[in-house]
Amino acid sequence: MIGKTEFFESRTSAGLRAVLVVGAFCFATAAAAQAPSVDPAGGLQPSYFGTRELRASNLEAFKQWNGALARFSKESAEKLEGSCEEKRFNACNYLKLKQFLDSIKAKDRMAQVVAVNALINKAKYVTDDSNWNQKEYWNSPGEFMARFGDCEDFAIAKFVALEMLGFSQESKRVVAVKDLNLKVGHAVLVVFLDGKSWVLDNQIPQVIEAAKIRHYDPVFSINQKYWWRHIR
Repeated sequence: MIGKTEFFESRTSAGLRAVLVVGAFCFATAAAAQAPSVDPAGGLQPSYFGTRELRASNLEAFKQWNGALARFSKESAEKLEGSCEEKRFNACNYLKLKQFLDSIKAKDRMAQVVAVNALINKAKYVTDDSNWNQKEYWNSPGEFMARFGDCEDFAIAKFVALEMLGFSQESKRVVAVKDLNLKVGHAVLVVFLDGKSWVLDNQIPQVIEAAKIRHYDPVFSINQKYWWRHIR
């Protein structure tokens, strides 16, 4: 069982994380295949990772994303009522996250991004098959803090943590990418700040400007309101 504070104390070595990523086949390719078509009326717009993007507002096909956000809404309403030993939603971990976010509220936005990325990256990498006996399952932040998760779960946890700090919907997206080095799907969080696109990645300790990353080919990105298909 994951204890009260393990989420905030756990670390996975870079070598082990790389092995897990190779074997995990994160959600990018499968999710993109299920994504609805994009209405090109808005036209292609410049985007990050050397792509252009088309925006759409129909999120119905993204059931895993919608489910994770819905469970987070429920967790938010009940965050102080759960058990500290609960495997699916650990109230102590949630409260500890809130205390951490409160402690960095006075920092500037970039410092908050760096701090959130560092905190969430302490978590263990655990595949959906090991966690849920399912090929694909997107954790809510509460589930992630209780049971850890794989690449999209890291990205979602960071997305929600920044949301709790007051970052706008427009300032961040979960991005499904193809890792051209490892030849697998992967997921990261991209944050728009100070006129740049910043990547928060569970495989990279630092927050890095998207323009400096060459081995990711984005498939789609998403927030609570829109999703974008990326085209080269």
